[in-house]
Amino acid sequence: MRRERFDKMNVVPFIDIVLVLLVIVLATATFVTNQTIKVDLPSASSEKNEERKSVHIAINKEGEYFYDKEALSLDLIKEKLMKLDPKKDLVSLHMDKESAFQYFVSIIDILKTKGFENISIITKK
Repeated sequence: MRRERFDKMNVVPFIDIVLVLLVIVLATATFVTNQTIKVDLPSASSEKNEERKSVHIAINKEGEYFYDKEALSLDLIKEKLMKLDPKKDLVSLHMDKESAFQYFVSIIDILKTKGFENISIITKK
């Protein structure tokens, strides 16, 4: 059995695969940039506005707790957090990078026992 010499490479199948991948990427890229499907929602007479509270908790490097820019003790912050709805309300944590990790753990423990789902830990880029 004699082998033929390999002089040329057939690139047509390679071009077909690349074009298919390009179509897939372009089709998904337009959906990713929009991130939503535009739908004209119907209107109803019983409109309910859902109020979401956004709570900011800050801890400085000395370990002082602030609840919406108001200096409070950890117990008072716990009382205020227990009054919030863990499914709807958003809690943002602002920590000083030089603060002790225990302060962070204390707040997270309170949020975990209440069952908060919307927690943001704010950092700078």
